[in-house]
Amino acid sequence: MSSLRNLYFTANVGEFPDQFDCLGVTYVKVTDLRYGTNPHQPAAYYRPAHATALVLGQHRVLKEGKSGLSQTNLEDMNGALSILKYQTGPAAAVMKHVNPSGVAVGLSGETLRTVYVRARDCDTQAAFGSVVGFNRPVDRSTAEEIMTTVVECVVAPGYEPSVLALFEDFKRFGKNRDIRVVEVPGLDQLPKFIGDETEGHREIKVLGDGSLIMAVPFLSKIRSSEDLIPAEAEHKTRGTVRIERRLTAREAQDLLFAWYTTIGVRSNAVVIARNGTTLAVGTGQQDRVGAVEQAIEKYQRKYRGEERIEGAVMASDGYIPFRDSIDMAARAGVAAIVQPGGSIRDYECIDACNEHGIAMVFTGERCFSHH
Repeated sequence: MSSLRNLYFTANVGEFPDQFDCLGVTYVKVTDLRYGTNPHQPAAYYRPAHATALVLGQHRVLKEGKSGLSQTNLEDMNGALSILKYQTGPAAAVMKHVNPSGVAVGLSGETLRTVYVRARDCDTQAAFGSVVGFNRPVDRSTAEEIMTTVVECVVAPGYEPSVLALFEDFKRFGKNRDIRVVEVPGLDQLPKFIGDETEGHREIKVLGDGSLIMAVPFLSKIRSSEDLIPAEAEHKTRGTVRIERRLTAREAQDLLFAWYTTIGVRSNAVVIARNGTTLAVGTGQQDRVGAVEQAIEKYQRKYRGEERIEGAVMASDGYIPFRDSIDMAARAGVAAIVQPGGSIRDYECIDACNEHGIAMVFTGERCFSHH
């Protein structure tokens, strides 16, 4: 067992070039990583040599922890930033295995600490050993809260001067001795909406034989809740079928928050939210209803005995093909839904929403993520 353990933790030695060219771009090595996806996979981190607007590519490690960053740490940080970049208020994203376990945005002047607690407590079990991201500098009160549970890594655009000493306070916070603290430039450098500059921003997927797929990153056309379209669809005999109930102002804001969060969730994805906080995240399912089931079951497991999620909203990253997902959401107490629309049975889903008194809006875009 001893020799196996040593092999497991020392197989992260590899040789990677200081720079290489790919698709006309020169990449320079930033650092060797602790390991890749698994501890026996050596890895290194690179950035474009001539890029002028980088975020993670210009990160600073303020506290390294044990053996530095891993590939998954960086992927989780990237996932957090891809969600947080859409939020204008103070926000926190808790990431685990490149999916958010909880996200929250500040309401009515809430402190960053309160926002973080709401995001973490969406799923405290998944938050153990997570990567935590913020779109604001971390203050001392928030840092103290972070240190009360096991966190792998924190990423933020800044930290108050007294915070770094707190992250090193092993006597007080021994369980977080190896926490890694990373600072990145502002998130305004990341493209997010259609029309934003994307030069130099590309998604590259490497396949098993070394061949590549390159794509423009996902950009949303939903800039505000006013871009959400009240659901309607054509029926061959009934004409136009329209949603009857309109959104409240609170539902509209929650649906916008839920949609932006869903962008960072692995497809098939469903996010249930209320008051600027995710309540449950269904992720990585092979079918739509499975993602709805997973999210509802997570919520009900968290709040034992509370079967209904009164006043919540639900976002789906792809269109809802059948009314079974609507019926399930209605039984759970969901009051409003956002989805791309575009199914040949949209009218069936609209009918189901009208029967249950649910408001529904379309985005006219899907936000699949197959990371």
